[in-house]
This record gives sequence, C-alpha cells and structure tokens, in this order.
Amino acid sequence: MLDINNRLTITQSARMIGVVPKTIIRWENSGKVKKAKRDWRNWRVYSVEDIEELKKFKFSEYCSI
Repeated sequence: MLDINNRLTITQSARMIGVVPKTIIRWENSGKVKKAKRDWRNWRVYSVEDIEELKKFKFSEYCSI
C-alpha cells in the first residue's frame, strides 16, 4: 500500500520483488543498487520507479545465482 507520497516501505518493496528486506539492504550496502530515500523516521522508502529498478537488478545476469 502506497503512502500519501506514493512510497512503499522496505518490507512492502521486498515482498513485491520476491526477496527479504535484508537482501535489499545488502544490495545497497555493496553498491549494487542505489541507496533508498529516507522518511522523517529515517526508514527506507521506495517509489514505484525504485521498485522497477530493484526488479531489473534482481533479474539481471549480474544478480543471477
């Protein structure tokens, strides 16, 4: 569910792309994907465009197992 600013939490975003939140954090910390924006509570928030970028990375050859 998007908030009033059309953003999702890391848990919602991870669920949408089929990974656990810790995976997204590891991708960010290793520089594989860009760091998430933060809200007033300092929680990671993701836009629809951010989710699409995460999906592209997940299904790229770079991320394949």
